[in-house]
Amino acid sequence: MELSRRQMLASAAFAAAAPPAGVTHYVRFAAAGRSSYGRLEGDQIQPLSAEPWANPKPAGKPIAASAAKLLHPCLPPKVLAVGRNYKSHLGKETPPSRPELFYKPITCLIGPGESIVIPTGSKATNYEGELVIVIGKACRHASPAEAKAAIFGYTCGNDVSERDWQGGPDKDMQWWRAKGSDTFGPLGPVIAAGIDPAAGLQLQTRLNGQVVQKQSTSDLLFNCTDVVVFASRFVTLTPGDVIYTGTPGSTKPMKSGDVVEVEIDKIGVLRNPVKGA
Repeated sequence: MELSRRQMLASAAFAAAAPPAGVTHYVRFAAAGRSSYGRLEGDQIQPLSAEPWANPKPAGKPIAASAAKLLHPCLPPKVLAVGRNYKSHLGKETPPSRPELFYKPITCLIGPGESIVIPTGSKATNYEGELVIVIGKACRHASPAEAKAAIFGYTCGNDVSERDWQGGPDKDMQWWRAKGSDTFGPLGPVIAAGIDPAAGLQLQTRLNGQVVQKQSTSDLLFNCTDVVVFASRFVTLTPGDVIYTGTPGSTKPMKSGDVVEVEIDKIGVLRNPVKGA
């Protein structure tokens, strides 16, 4: 029953993510007892011999997307995230002078259809719909041109955040649980190569079908190239790394039984149910 539900969610994500001309969608999926990367071709997946940024070859015959379980679309060596990167999210705060970066653990990642689990003791687990960069080439001290070339593609993300643990009376010294609890990093449904967020992609977050966030990615205070340039000054970025780029507007707590969706033009819909621990 659960597998069938996940397959249905995966199929819906594929259908919503049909790419326009010049855009290629890559996925990571499970089928027939094994996981693999693939290239989405209509309602089928062409399995690939390696990660999409590693010049892979076709590996076997295409399979029906409906027969696959969608996974988060890459296995990143590390996960970075940018805070305070839309003016609409800052309110009256002074905009930062540089990208404000933090880490999320790789263990927080989940894919489309998987449940966001509200931890025991949480009273303010919020959604944060975001555009996510996927790195395809190692870079260190990157110039703007090198940073742009190092970006393989983009996906949708939800930087789930527990506000009390982040900044309330019970806050921690670091955001290790506020931003990094298990399931706090939904990612997917596809990696879209061949798109330009600086040109403006509409990002929407919906909670139980109601739009709760809506803004263009062209409104990022620090665009994707800026973020990669800055991060690479201090940390070597490697293929498969992902960087959540920040959330627009305001956010609110989720509760068990909710469904949260993050949709970005030319990428698709990342849909996750919410449940209690």
